[in-house]
Amino acid sequence: MREIYQQILELEGTPGLSKHDQLVQGMINAINARIVSRGDLLPSVNNLSKELGFAKETIARGYKELTTRGIVVSKNRLGFFVSNEDTEQQLKIALLLFAFDSFQETFYKTFRDRLGPYVHIDVFFHHNNISVFENIVSNVRGKYGMYVIAPIPNERTAGILQTLPLDKFLMIDRFEPMEGNFSYIVQEFEKASYKAFAELGETIKRFDEMIFYYRPDSDTPVEIYRAFKKFIKDFKIKGSIKTEYLPGSLERGKAYFTINNAELWEMLRDSGVKKFKLGKDVGVLSHNDDVVKEIICDGITTYSTDFRLMAEKAADFVLHRHPVREVVPTILIRRKSI
Repeated sequence: MREIYQQILELEGTPGLSKHDQLVQGMINAINARIVSRGDLLPSVNNLSKELGFAKETIARGYKELTTRGIVVSKNRLGFFVSNEDTEQQLKIALLLFAFDSFQETFYKTFRDRLGPYVHIDVFFHHNNISVFENIVSNVRGKYGMYVIAPIPNERTAGILQTLPLDKFLMIDRFEPMEGNFSYIVQEFEKASYKAFAELGETIKRFDEMIFYYRPDSDTPVEIYRAFKKFIKDFKIKGSIKTEYLPGSLERGKAYFTINNAELWEMLRDSGVKKFKLGKDVGVLSHNDDVVKEIICDGITTYSTDFRLMAEKAADFVLHRHPVREVVPTILIRRKSI
C-alpha cells in the first residue's frame, strides 16, 4: 500500500492537477508500474484520507471516475479492486434506439454530455423490426459494460432482453414487462394521452371532426390508439382513425393528430398552400416535442415526455448503478396550432 501512496504523493504540486486528478492519475501510475495488478485490493477511502490528507469526498469521486472507466470495481463491503490493467479503458455502452428521430437525437446528445469523456457509446437502431432487434442484442451481448435499450412491443422482446445481464441493463422510452429485477426509465402513453386530449377537449369541440393517423403495424404505441378511442367517446366528439395522411387532403374545420413528423410537415405545407390559419381554420396536434415544433408556423401544440430529463436520469444510472424504476411525466405544451 505504501508504494501506492507514494505514486499519488509524487504528483503533488503538478501544475493544473487537482487533488482529484492527482488521486486518479496516481492510481493509474501504480497500475502501469505493476505495483498493483488485476484483482488486487486497493486502499480504502478512510486509509487514503488518513495517509494523504485528502477529503473523503475527493477520494470517493476519484474512485467513482476509475470505476466509471472500468479500471476499478467496487465490491460491496469488501472494498475497491483493480478490474482492468488497461488504464486507457473506457466504459463501453451499447445504446439501442428506435431510429434517429429529432427527439431521440435530443436523448442521445444529453446522454452523451452527461456521461462525460470517459464513457464510450455505440449507437444502434432497430427501426421497430424484431429480427433486427434480436440480431443487434445478440451481437452486442457480452461486449459492453452497460446496455441501454428502447424495446419493441413484441411477444419475443422479453425473451431477447433476458439474455443480457440485468444488472447492466436499463430499459428506456417505453416499458415492456419481463421477469427479473431490472431498471427502467420510461414514459407512459395511455393515461398521458387521454389527459392531453381531455385538456384540449373544449378547443377540439370547436372543430367538426378530429382525425388521428395510426398505422397498426408501426411503432406508434397502441396505448395512444386506445386513449383516442376513449376520448372521442367520453367527450362525444366526432372522430375518425385513418392509416395515413394523403398530401392535399387537409380540410377546413377539422382537427388533425399525427405522431409521424413526415405527415406533420405535409399538413403544414398544405395549410400554407390552402391559406388555412392554424388554430382557427384547422387544428393540428403532434406528439413528441422538439425545437422545430416550437418555432414553425408560430408553434405546434404537442404533448411529450421530457427526453432531456430521461437522458439525464439514464446517464446517472450508468454512472452510479443505483437501481431505478421511474416513469418520466408527459406534459401538454399548448401553442397556436390548436
